[in-house]
Amino acid sequence: MAYSAPAPYVWDPGFADAPDCLLSSDQCVINGQHYFVRGLLEIPVIGTDEVFSWGVWVSLSRDNFARAADMWDTAGREAEKPYFGWLTTELALYAPSTLNLKTQVHTRPVGRRPFVELEPTDHPLAVEQRTGITRDRVREIAEAVLHPIGDESG
Repeated sequence: MAYSAPAPYVWDPGFADAPDCLLSSDQCVINGQHYFVRGLLEIPVIGTDEVFSWGVWVSLSRDNFARAADMWDTAGREAEKPYFGWLTTELALYAPSTLNLKTQVHTRPVGRRPFVELEPTDHPLAVEQRTGITRDRVREIAEAVLHPIGDESG
């Protein structure tokens, strides 16, 4: 019930050895100028207590990234105000593009990824986050992620 992007859309494997770049499972810095955190964009599954999650990356300002990093292992960090950010994960199942959708990143207790809340627009992903998806839609997403169009392997 979850799929994740390994890095922000703008990450290039060539950055891996650069001294001013970092990619961990939770944080990313590119050229010492662009800052990202990984969070969960959660969508309720209608008629259940379950949640479908997209593991996504969100760009933050330098100040918000620094604050989030300072609070990363601090008990009570969930009391932090949400951080504004831009979605930097392309979810190809959605049109128009999911890149640069406005978000609020809500810190949760230590050990839990932040919750990513989309601005309530008419974008299909934002609508799904607000209204939920059916089990059939979860299956449709799983099939699309596991067997993308043009995948010759199966």
